[in-house]
Amino acid sequence: MIINFQKAKILIVDDEQANVSLLEDILENEGYTNFKSTQDSRKALDMYKEIRPDLVLLDLNMPYMDGYQVMEQLKEVEKDSYAPVLVLTAQSDRSIRLSALAAGARDFIEKPFDITEVVHRISNMLEIRLLHNQVRDQNQILEEKVRVRTHELEETRQEAIHRLGRAAEYRDNETGMHVIRMSRLSQKLAEELGMPEPECQLILQASPMHDVGKIGVPDEILLKPGKLDEKEWEIMKKHPEIGAEILSGSHSTVMQMAETIALTHQERWDGSGYPHGLKGEEIPLAGRIVAICDVFDALTSKRYYKEAFSVEKSMQIIEEGKGKDFEPRLVDAFKKVLPIMIRIVKELPDTEPAHILKVYRQNDNSAIA
Repeated sequence: MIINFQKAKILIVDDEQANVSLLEDILENEGYTNFKSTQDSRKALDMYKEIRPDLVLLDLNMPYMDGYQVMEQLKEVEKDSYAPVLVLTAQSDRSIRLSALAAGARDFIEKPFDITEVVHRISNMLEIRLLHNQVRDQNQILEEKVRVRTHELEETRQEAIHRLGRAAEYRDNETGMHVIRMSRLSQKLAEELGMPEPECQLILQASPMHDVGKIGVPDEILLKPGKLDEKEWEIMKKHPEIGAEILSGSHSTVMQMAETIALTHQERWDGSGYPHGLKGEEIPLAGRIVAICDVFDALTSKRYYKEAFSVEKSMQIIEEGKGKDFEPRLVDAFKKVLPIMIRIVKELPDTEPAHILKVYRQNDNSAIA
């Protein structure tokens, strides 16, 4: 790793003009081209912030502010690194050196200056500092690459989740927009309930897979235009368990929540739902949230077997299910944000399949507030 010392940035802080001039001459003779100086220690901090030097040649004994005070200021600037300070002192007392080291000094140059010593100490300090900077910069580059790659993986994971939900939805809703609307309705209801933001995001990301178990339901049952008979209904009621099985065994928090939602979104508050007849708070909150949002979107959407119901009629049906199908608290919360829910449904209408991918790729954080 080649280091160009001559381009290093150096700041000299010394109240004696003779010392400053001598150090500048030494630096110039050694080929250094990027150095500045001040005889006023009060200016040191601002100059440091401006030029971000690779080395500070700092006198200890100065008027206004001594070298110790200057080093304390520099520590505040370099919270994630260190200030590269080479102390200039005419005092060789051990206690002075220890105090300077404790204050942040990295090395010393004694006055009067020995030119050869000055040259070597400066180059040694610069080598350490510039190597430190190179390692830091490389780490930052690697961290950025990891961040970008992690973001790409997250986008890929989200698209896979949405496509899986869409694949199931295509079985009985050919545009697949239901899962997008329903997931955003669920996120908004979770927010209205005061759930932490990470959990609201999990619900947004996981809920599109709520009906993935429909993949395991035969077409003649799933797409039957008339009423299902008892045997057909029993087969249909297996789709939550099929979905949970498809999603089971993952270490991902999103997939774990998706499994929970898939298994419980058909349970009902009074225990009349399926597959396990869970009642009240036995049903996970995510499942309860998705249940009401799923029904609202289904009611307000056109399907092959029905026309879209009005919002008024849909809410009437939901109100009738309060305390039976749905937790009363959730119905009340849904009504509070109903204008937003209506806007979500209107802004994400069923459309041609070719246009859906664009919606899936939208950042989930852009969901309607």
